[in-house]
This record gives sequence, structure tokens and C-alpha cells, in this order.
Amino acid sequence: MNVMEANVESQRSTSHRYRLQVRSVPKDGDRLRRYETVDAQSIQTMVHTFYGCIREHPRLGSIFNPRLDGKWDEHLPNMEAFWQSVLLKNGAYKGKPVPAHLRLKEVVSSDYGEWLSVFRPVVRELFVPDLADEIIAVAERIAQSLWLATFGHAGSAPPAELSSQQSEWSGSCW
Repeated sequence: MNVMEANVESQRSTSHRYRLQVRSVPKDGDRLRRYETVDAQSIQTMVHTFYGCIREHPRLGSIFNPRLDGKWDEHLPNMEAFWQSVLLKNGAYKGKPVPAHLRLKEVVSSDYGEWLSVFRPVVRELFVPDLADEIIAVAERIAQSLWLATFGHAGSAPPAELSSQQSEWSGSCW
């Protein structure tokens, strides 16, 4: 499916799943240079791009925006530190993500899948494919762990949408 077909298909879609906007691909090559390594700069770009999309997401924005209104400048460095700790293993993050997510009473089971439906295409756009796959696998394990802590019970398994799958969309939210 080419970019035009994807755009038409996304306009026809009756799904309420969040879709990123398609950007046209220049004739002389890829629309942007992707990161080939993970470092503090690429993590900062990932975090800011991802949360820019989250703020516009119809469901997730309604969770994050009221809670973080006027506090995004504090929250984003915390998320950068979290992802640096996870991806660079540098211990930059000192918080406790499970209790923080347990306090979010408005979160429902499907929100973790929605989170990944935004995260996957952002990462696929910013990083080379093999590296994007690795980052997405880590994010899926985090989403599964948070889902189990929030909604799981003895013998439960996380929903299928929290497991690795190729994103069918590789657009942009800006």
C-alpha cells in the first residue's frame, strides 16, 4: 500500500484507533534520517515526540492533559530519565512506575494497548527498523507488567494487543 492508499484507507476507517497523519515522502529518499543508536538525544526526541502525540490522542490525552496541565515541563524530563534507565541502563530514573499507574483510576484495560498504538509508530519513524523493534519489545514488556499490576489476577495473561505486532501505520503526528 502506498502513502496515498494509506491516507485514503485511514480516512475510510471506522475504527476509533488513533492514527497518525501521513506525511508525503520526498522523491529523493526517506522523509527523515532515523536514529541508528540510542543515546540521551534520541531518547529526548522520542519522549517529546511521543508525548506530543499523546496530548492530541482522543482517549489518552483526556487522561494525561488534565493531570499534567502546567506540569508537562516537569513530567517530560522524568520520562526521559525513565527511558534512559530502561534503554541505557544508567539508573537515571528514581521513581516508582507501578504505584504511579495504580493511582490513575481513569485508566481502563484497553488504554495500555492504545498507548502502544501511539508508541509503536513514533518509534518506527524515529529509529532504524532493528533498533525500533528492540525498543518496542521493551515497551511491550513494560505495558504488560503495568497491565498485570493494574488489572491482572492469578493466572491472567495480558491482552494480545500488548504483544509484538508490526504496526500497520507509519505516519507522523505533526
